Amino acid sequence: MGRTHSTYEAKSRFSAVIRQVRAGQRVVITYRGEPVAEIRPLEQAAPRLAGRLVRLKEQGVLVPQPAGKKALRPVASRPGALKRFLAERD
Repeated sequence: MGRTHSTYEAKSRFSAVIRQVRAGQRVVITYRGEPVAEIRPLEQAAPRLAGRLVRLKEQGVLVPQPAGKKALRPVASRPGALKRFLAERD
């Protein structure tokens, strides 16, 4: 967890606050004792697919397949499925 500063302290020690954030800490700014803002380091975008997949799994967006379950397969296995689907819609 990071540090907490009042708005006055944060203003007067802004360089120190930025140094803390650059070191990876989160800084909470309070106004009259109530937290009103948080300054935190920016997340670096994962340049590779593997990094994005890990982040999505951590967020709960992607769920790993249970053991023994088959991997995902295409919905349309025959060529021309989209063409037939669109023809049926007309």
